[in-house]
Amino acid sequence: MLSSFLIKAFVPNPKQPDDPSCRLAYGMLCGLVTLAVNLLLFGVKLVIGLISGSIAIATDAVNNLSDAGSAMITVVGFKLAAKHADAEHPFGHGRMEYVTGLVIAVIIIAVGGNFLKESVVRIFRPQPVDMPHALAYLYGATVLAKFWLMFFTRRISRAINSAALGAVAFDCLSDILTTSIVLLSVVAAHYTTLPIDGCAGAVVAIIVIVGGINSLRNIINPLLGERPNPALVDELRQRLLACQGIRGVHDVIVHNYGPGAYFATAHAEVDRDGDLVAMHNILEAAEVEIARTMPVRVILHCDPYATADPQTRLWRQRCEAAVRDIDRQLVIYDLNLDAAAPADSNNEAAATDAPALHFHLLMPRNCPLSQDAIRAKLTQALKEHDPRLHVHIDFMNSFV
Repeated sequence: MLSSFLIKAFVPNPKQPDDPSCRLAYGMLCGLVTLAVNLLLFGVKLVIGLISGSIAIATDAVNNLSDAGSAMITVVGFKLAAKHADAEHPFGHGRMEYVTGLVIAVIIIAVGGNFLKESVVRIFRPQPVDMPHALAYLYGATVLAKFWLMFFTRRISRAINSAALGAVAFDCLSDILTTSIVLLSVVAAHYTTLPIDGCAGAVVAIIVIVGGINSLRNIINPLLGERPNPALVDELRQRLLACQGIRGVHDVIVHNYGPGAYFATAHAEVDRDGDLVAMHNILEAAEVEIARTMPVRVILHCDPYATADPQTRLWRQRCEAAVRDIDRQLVIYDLNLDAAAPADSNNEAAATDAPALHFHLLMPRNCPLSQDAIRAKLTQALKEHDPRLHVHIDFMNSFV
């Protein structure tokens, strides 16, 4: 296969897409191949369109020219994204790939809008279309070229998880539909006087515009700061919990600075009775382990937790059981148990020996219950174990 040959010839270590040099080679190869194919198709279709007088074919040709320009932007984007972090961009240039994808989508929409306008004019002012059979066969062969390019770009976009190349692959599919519709319209024009050419051009333009809007939506989300991949967050949490000395993980925040470039912060619970230097070493070892095994650089905050106190462990188990009954997405952390609560202004004598439970509750942004409802349910469930209990809950919203 030609695709496999090109990848083996121009991509070092193709099975290591997270490696920056490998990713750059993939992106450059895909961009240059896309550029060459689209320039070739532009030239072929433009000649056919000029000879036959078809606005639909000419529109299709210019569409390939815009694809060639987009491919050039993709090449530049991958080159810039591979630059190392500097003083002005301490987190690297990975998001440049999203910016190039945004430019590609805008170009597609603009070109589609222009073609739609010209096609509407051709509907009301039709012109004859005359295409020799040889040119029709040649125009049909361009569909096969786009099919190959679509599979090639899709293969690489999946290999390196590239949103920009995913947009290029989708555009190839819209080009295939476009060329097929235009080819059918040219054939049909020989058997009717209806403005088939203009109608086909309008349909093609609408397909191009819709494809550009969909690509734009997919590119804007990571630029705005979309929710991180739950699988990535879960893997990060599980790997941290597997590190020796870490008893719990919460308040995970993941920032995406480009495909394969993640920066994260998290709170890690460790034994508060341990040595301070030992706790520091535990977290530092965990950070190094995550950097070694995942495309994530994580900074950990130390949360001391009284793991040796049996009463604290018991109340934590009770809290976690009560939380699971309400919503399994809720997470308890920073739980502290005081043997005696502060005096109650209404019943000071009765309250001084009552236990007090203080903890934070991490809740998802899509939680159907309000904070007041959750507080009431939890307080009721916990007071079943000890009616004297004072419960204080601080709520925090989850970022993942």
